[in-house]
Amino acid sequence: MAGLTLKQQKFADEYIISGNIYQSAVKAGYSDNYAKAQSSKLLENVGVKAYIDERLEVLNSEKVADQQEVMEFLTSVMRGEVTEPVPIFVGDGFQEVKDLKPNVQARRAAAVDLGKRYGMWTEKIEQTNRNIEIVVGDWDADDED
Repeated sequence: MAGLTLKQQKFADEYIISGNIYQSAVKAGYSDNYAKAQSSKLLENVGVKAYIDERLEVLNSEKVADQQEVMEFLTSVMRGEVTEPVPIFVGDGFQEVKDLKPNVQARRAAAVDLGKRYGMWTEKIEQTNRNIEIVVGDWDADDED
């Protein structure tokens, strides 16, 4: 990132990993005295803060599946395109791991989840709205006499 020294960038990277200001400053190459007394100033530096925020945003977006990824996974399960390692008993106390396609129950569950997403399992109810006219004061007009 432009505007950061190598030490500042290393500090920011270490801080993202540990969340510890002091340790991050020492690992980045700052003196022990600076790390103890002044390292909090590094987090106040606009460039360092922006770099940390940018890196965290990238890391978070890589960790969290988006809607498209979830939909593609559910579709591949429903179609039986994915496999799962399953231990199979082969005799004499031994097991063998085989890659098996999802069973019908798993495929059906994926299909139901996809159907819910597209609103296939909701009842459609036709509703007609009627206008009711209420005139305030008409109901208590008899009481005034």
